[in-house]
Amino acid sequence: MAPGIGAKESGLDKMGHVVRLDLLLIALIFLSCAGCGQKASSAQQAQPPQVEVTGVVQKDVSIYSEWVATLDGYVNAQIQPQVTGYLIKQDYREGSFVHEGDVLFEIDPRPFQAVLDQAKAQLAQADAQLGNASINVKRDIPEAQANAIPQSQLDADTQTELAGKAAVEAGQAAVEQASLNLGFTKVRSLISGIAGIAQVQVGNLVTPTTVLTGVSQVNPIKAYFPISGDDYLRISGKISPGTVDLLSDSSPIPLQLILSNGTTYAHAGKVLFADRQVDQQTGTIRIAGAFPNPGNILRPGQYGRVRAVTEVRKGALLVPQRAVTELQGSYEVAVVGPDNKVSVRSVQVGPRVDTMWIINKGLNAGDRVVAEGTSKVRSGSVVAPVPFNPGSGS
Repeated sequence: MAPGIGAKESGLDKMGHVVRLDLLLIALIFLSCAGCGQKASSAQQAQPPQVEVTGVVQKDVSIYSEWVATLDGYVNAQIQPQVTGYLIKQDYREGSFVHEGDVLFEIDPRPFQAVLDQAKAQLAQADAQLGNASINVKRDIPEAQANAIPQSQLDADTQTELAGKAAVEAGQAAVEQASLNLGFTKVRSLISGIAGIAQVQVGNLVTPTTVLTGVSQVNPIKAYFPISGDDYLRISGKISPGTVDLLSDSSPIPLQLILSNGTTYAHAGKVLFADRQVDQQTGTIRIAGAFPNPGNILRPGQYGRVRAVTEVRKGALLVPQRAVTELQGSYEVAVVGPDNKVSVRSVQVGPRVDTMWIINKGLNAGDRVVAEGTSKVRSGSVVAPVPFNPGSGS
C-alpha cells in the first residue's frame, strides 16, 4: 500500500474518533439533564399535600325536627241568619276586626214586627178570656156549695179557666218567639275576630242555610301539622329515652314557625293537643299548636314549617358535613394521626345539625379529621395539615 494512502486513512480514523467523542459528550449531557428533571420531579412529588383539618367536637346537642304546617283560626265561626228574609244592610267593613255581638247584617224586620204585634194581641185576648173564666169560677164556688147551681156548671167553668191559663202560656211563648225572630233580623258576630268577605249582597233573600260571611279569632292562631306515627312514638318517649316532652300542652319546649318566605316568626308557640287517632291513609297524626299573633299579621290558610327540639343527644360527636364522604351508601372520614398519616375510617352517621354531622360510631373525641381536601388523600398517605377555616369555601 502506498504511503500517501495510509496517511489519509489514519487522518480519517482520527476524525471518526473525534466525532464519536462529541456524540458521546452530547448524550452524557442529555442524560444528566434528564436526571436533573427526574430529581426535581421527585422532589416535588415528595412534598405532602396540604389539607385543612379540624378536631372532632363532643358536646350535648339539641336535635330539631320540622313539619309542614297550615295556619287556621283559633276559633272559626260561620255567620248564618236564623230567619228567612231580604237583606237590607251590611253593617261591617270586610276584613276588619269585629267584636262579639256586633251587628254585621240586617234583614227586613217589618214582617217579623207584624208577627210580634199579632202575637201580643192574641196574648191580650187570652188574658181577657182567662180573667173572665177566673171570675166565673170564683162566683160558682159558693153557689155550688149552696146547691144554687149544679156541680157540673162549676166543673165546666173550672175547665174553662184551666184552658184560659194554657192559652195565656201559649200566647206568651208566641210573643217570645216572635220577639226572638225580630231580634234575629240583626245578624250579630258570635265571636271577636277578623270578619271575612261577605258572601251575599244587599237585596238577596237569605235563609238559615245561607252563609253570610265568616269570622276567625286569629290571636292566638292555630297551626296544624302532621307528624308520622314513628315520630309520634319517638317524641312521646316510647322509643328513645333522650326525647323531650313536646306533645303535652304544658310542655316547656317552644315551637318555632318558619314562614313561607323563609323568615322565622318572632313569637314562639306551644302544642295544644294531638288528634285522637292516626290517619290510616297517610300514617300521620295531626298536632295542633298555637302562636301569639299581635297585630293579626298571620291569617288562616297560610303555610309554613313548624320546628321544635325533639331530642337531646348527650356527648354527641360532631364533624363538619364536608368532612364526611358518601360512597355507595356507606360513609367515610379521613382521620389524620399524630404522624400526619391519613387513615380512612368507615363511620356511622346520625342526624345533621346545621353545618355539622353527628357521628354515632367510628370516631373518638379529639380525632383530627380532614374537612377540606379529602379528594387529595388516601389511606396511608402523609399530609401537611393546616387549621380548618369554615368560611374559606375552598
